[in-house]
Amino acid sequence: MKYGYVSRLTTKRLSLYLRCLNELESAGVKTISSQEFADHFHLNSAQMRKDLAYFGEFGVRGVGYYVSDLKDHLIKILGLDKKYNIVIVGAGNLGRALADYAGFNTREFRVVALFDNAREKVGMKTKEGVPIHHVDDLDEIIKKEKVDIAVIAVPAHTGQWALDRIMETGIKAILNFVPTRLKIPKGVEVNTVDLKIQMERLAFHLTDGWKKTKKILRKKIGRGRSG
Repeated sequence: MKYGYVSRLTTKRLSLYLRCLNELESAGVKTISSQEFADHFHLNSAQMRKDLAYFGEFGVRGVGYYVSDLKDHLIKILGLDKKYNIVIVGAGNLGRALADYAGFNTREFRVVALFDNAREKVGMKTKEGVPIHHVDDLDEIIKKEKVDIAVIAVPAHTGQWALDRIMETGIKAILNFVPTRLKIPKGVEVNTVDLKIQMERLAFHLTDGWKKTKKILRKKIGRGRSG
């Protein structure tokens, strides 16, 4: 099936739906309506139906969704019916923690190696046994292990260098933990996780500015309803 443009927010929600479906399947639920699904997981049923409509018709009138079938469809849509090998550039505390993270070592994903330019780290392994190589061996290991995804977990000042080095190997999918703006060429998908920005957003919710913003929003919503 060919799909049109699908936003990052939509694919993010698909991953959430899949997680919910896994929970339902584990609980023995066979079928569920979009409204029941939304109510149970505090989601928007209309948004869910719209997201799924990008990829076809999955619901059955009078029944709703067959949990196992919808789960299988989402697995294929998200490309999770395949296995992906991952490398991490940066073997500091964050890099090693990511290498041992259970979410990166599942049926679909497997961290095969870390890389660093510190000679004293080369040859060591993480707690879960992931080997650390010198960054000079990046091309060789990526080719040997048939790597699909790279993770950047280096200091901010070397972030662009790490990205450029990874792109030289032909990798097109990158998860970036460097808290700085990177120059990303076309054809390369880079998802950035900036923990500091997330904390700053939380901090804003504790300020008087956020309280004033909420009051303004309530007034606007009130005017809209009265109109």
